[in-house]
Amino acid sequence: MREPDRFAEVLTPSGRLRGRWRGEPGTPGASAAFLGVPFAEAPTGERRYGAPVPQAPWDGVRDALEPGPTPYRKGGTANLLPEAAVPGDATLNVDVFTPDPGPGANLPVLVWIHGGAFTAGSPASPWYDGAAFCRDGVVTANLSYRLGFDGFAPIQGAPANRGVLDWIAALAWVQDHIAAFGGDPSRVTVAGQSAGGTAVLTLLASPRAKGLLARGWALSPAPAYGDPAAAEALTRLIAERAGALPTRESLTAVAEKRLLKLQRKEMGLKSGNITTAITAALDEGLPYGPVVDGDLLPAAVPDALAAGHGAEVPLVVGTCDDELVPAFRNAKRFLRFLPARFLLGRIGLTGAARRAWLADNADVRRRGTIPTLARYTTDRAFRAAIPGLLAAREGAAPTRLYRFAWRSPVYGAAVHCLDIPFFFDHLDAVGIDRLTGSAPPRALAAEVHGAAVAFARTGDPGWPAATAASPRTRVFDTPSATVPDGYAGVRALR
Repeated sequence: MREPDRFAEVLTPSGRLRGRWRGEPGTPGASAAFLGVPFAEAPTGERRYGAPVPQAPWDGVRDALEPGPTPYRKGGTANLLPEAAVPGDATLNVDVFTPDPGPGANLPVLVWIHGGAFTAGSPASPWYDGAAFCRDGVVTANLSYRLGFDGFAPIQGAPANRGVLDWIAALAWVQDHIAAFGGDPSRVTVAGQSAGGTAVLTLLASPRAKGLLARGWALSPAPAYGDPAAAEALTRLIAERAGALPTRESLTAVAEKRLLKLQRKEMGLKSGNITTAITAALDEGLPYGPVVDGDLLPAAVPDALAAGHGAEVPLVVGTCDDELVPAFRNAKRFLRFLPARFLLGRIGLTGAARRAWLADNADVRRRGTIPTLARYTTDRAFRAAIPGLLAAREGAAPTRLYRFAWRSPVYGAAVHCLDIPFFFDHLDAVGIDRLTGSAPPRALAAEVHGAAVAFARTGDPGWPAATAASPRTRVFDTPSATVPDGYAGVRALR
């Protein structure tokens, strides 16, 4: 029998909101959820490819009881985590979870930016529920942003990096509104995974985001920022296929459904040769993502960080050990009998660099060809950028490194997205067992989540800061440990 609704109301600068309590108000672990709260007007019609327009105030009480519309339209369950797609136009919204709704609580705040290669993902995934953070005294806000063509395609007459503008608009909303939910706007930690982790680094590098975040935690950020030339070529191609010009006026007249279909078609892999496909993905990066535009991003993210942007923001950054193992799952039957050295050569690792990398990764080499290929592609796509990022932030606020090394029994490896349910301490969420197996280590979830809570509260997750000369790294595993250099295995790729 469903328990009766217990509503919670808050008065924000935009108007009064009605959310719903989960659990009895005032009891340990209870939290109130305010879902689908708009931070900007619906990006439709003339606003479709424009900068986000702040949400106009409303009269009366606005219900915030169900997830808001998502820019993600495909729906269904992804291979690694469930991605909720909610129809509707008002896609620029936030979900807020709080243990103490109302002004005066001054609790630390965690803002979450979802992943999905800038073309997919959903803030409404049940894996991102903020209940455990609320239990531990942290207000949580999950934000949405425009994806793919709508968010990142270069279009004549439209601002660049519209998805980045959405992040900044959402964080400005947090600054103005989060106190009404019990949050402290001076203690906002922005965290995200995969594309969301890249978003955290992008915000550090953007002068327009200064003052909007006090701390950052980047899980598995990919250094695959958008390539302006490739993105412009893709825009021209999609516009041509749609019978339009690559201009804001012309593309506004094309139905969203039509553009999404063309985007998926043109972004699909065009080669059945797996080594060719892997090489292209590693060399060319993502088709959409933040690009240098001279305004939001004055320089490439590593260069902007080296120039001092974001230097005032403490940062935690790390990766899973074998992010890309799932990408090779269907290739086992025809790759496992081929020598790893040969396949590494086919995808660009040769000579002295190959010998050095294999020597540094002897542990994974002993596990076979597929684990070796997955580790190398993971290094290229994620891990090799970490030492350079640390060097770029030399002299900045503390940077702390970590690795998530616990191996899922489902994949035999620490794969992409595996750390999310540990970060949120949400091992009972729907579909978790497909990634973690039936008995994930709860003590490890308490440790990872506890580090995130401590960082949101104080800026210190509980292990020493790293420097280029002393790259100390927390390795999350059973048991965990702090090691002198957790990314020594990528030195041949630096």
